[in-house]
Amino acid sequence: MNGALPKVHLVDGTFELFRCFYGSPRHVNRYGEEVGAVRGLLHTLLSLLKADDVNHLAVAFDRLPAARGSTDTSVGALIRRQAPLALEAVRALGVRLWPMVRHQADDALATGARALSEGNDAGQIVICTSDTDLFQCIRGERVVVLNRITGEVTDEPVFRSRFGIAPPQFPDYLALVGSAAKGIPGVPGWGPKTAATILGRYGDIESTPLAPEALQVVRGSKRLAAQLAERRAEALLVKRLARLHDDLPLDCRLEALAWQDIDRRKLRTLIDRTEAQDLWPRIERWQR
Repeated sequence: MNGALPKVHLVDGTFELFRCFYGSPRHVNRYGEEVGAVRGLLHTLLSLLKADDVNHLAVAFDRLPAARGSTDTSVGALIRRQAPLALEAVRALGVRLWPMVRHQADDALATGARALSEGNDAGQIVICTSDTDLFQCIRGERVVVLNRITGEVTDEPVFRSRFGIAPPQFPDYLALVGSAAKGIPGVPGWGPKTAATILGRYGDIESTPLAPEALQVVRGSKRLAAQLAERRAEALLVKRLARLHDDLPLDCRLEALAWQDIDRRKLRTLIDRTEAQDLWPRIERWQR
């Protein structure tokens, strides 16, 4: 499977910043700025770059509006204040940055995955995130999702064994089954097995008949048909919102994602600002 072609890593930078905020030691620099999450981000991205198969990558960030006022010490404010430095960290490491304004980081990752998988230059495309929304982008073993916390890789065989549907059907599945973690209510009575069975037969919500006799492959067809008829418009809205935009105007050419080297001037400035001097010995050992 494209073994000789370069692997591409597409990283959910927003998730990484939040993960580092909670997982790295808090640190206030000499200017009174909280910079602990950015210090952690520098370390985790450097760890990724050190891997032998990481030579092409991009990092996408959601738009994180600036916190209002300097006295707000809420978690959200502390993270948002570090967002500009987080973007500078990616630039300083010489990594392609995709900062979003109107869309979400997920949309950028979906766009990159689609564009790269449609071409013949890239090998495996690895989406680095813990957000299951990106499961809809999985294609065979070519486009996979890597959870960097657990190390779990989800390809299409794994996805199908877990959900019983094809990856592009995942927005339909979420709309029917719901997700407590995402605040999606779903259609009452429609559980995972029911949704997988009906989507396996009809493909999507739009093509699913509302007549009870059409749903007799599952138990309680009359009740399920009535619930779907009542919630169909809502389910279609949820599906539309859950489907990622994969057509953003991003430069997804393989050569545009090739990692060259760190920008030592920018990195030196950033390390001084975040007081992460312990990073230099790691860099020196890595680049010997």
